[in-house]
Amino acid sequence: AKDWKGLRVTVKLTVQNRQAKVSVIPSAAALVIKALKEPERDRKKVKNIKHSGNISLDDVIEIAKTMRHRSMAKELAGTVKEILGTCVSVGCTVDGKDPKDLQQEIDDGEVEIPSA
Repeated sequence: AKDWKGLRVTVKLTVQNRQAKVSVIPSAAALVIKALKEPERDRKKVKNIKHSGNISLDDVIEIAKTMRHRSMAKELAGTVKEILGTCVSVGCTVDGKDPKDLQQEIDDGEVEIPSA
């Protein structure tokens, strides 16, 4: 729980014989913001923060592998494009480029995404 401090994440409660188990299920946005390695903040005091950082394409691929089981895409490249869409909404860049441009390059075949 410490490494998710200051981020909004979904938590799954599993209750068995009146014993509750808590497991963190991070969303794509939470994983992207965590990859930005920003200092933690108090959500009650600091509002409407702009995440104008930069992450690498390798980070995006790792996030896509984590989110693979919840993705609607057939291949990993589709999941990577979903994560790039999340980067657009978070407001960060990927390898110094706009995530929308990177999505187009994946469509055109200029950027190779590993299949596994």
